[in-house]
Amino acid sequence: QVQLVESGGGLVQAGGSLRVSCAGSGRTFSRHLMAWFRQAPGKEREFVAAFDWRGGNTYYADSVKGRFTISRDNAKNTVYLQMNSLKPEDTAVYYCAAESRGSFRGPYDYWGQGTQVTVSS
Repeated sequence: QVQLVESGGGLVQAGGSLRVSCAGSGRTFSRHLMAWFRQAPGKEREFVAAFDWRGGNTYYADSVKGRFTISRDNAKNTVYLQMNSLKPEDTAVYYCAAESRGSFRGPYDYWGQGTQVTVSS
């Protein structure tokens, strides 16, 4: 069992930066592929980025490549999403997720409660 708790969301101006964190609990945290998703009002939840524990591979949605960076600290059971050059269209609730089979395409086994990120123009 893995529990996930996001933090670090907030309000930022366009062009600014923000880092959101996801603290995980459970002994198998380090064995899970970790990812970030987001859901904007009126839209479906979409994949943002993932970090594969096996080889350190990372995956990004085209819309965030070059602007967002996912990282993890297994010693702290935490995964981060550093978001730079933020745009108003990045406004969404950001969710952390964990997947045990090693595929960033999922399906994902565990989800956090989400943290709101709002980018003002």
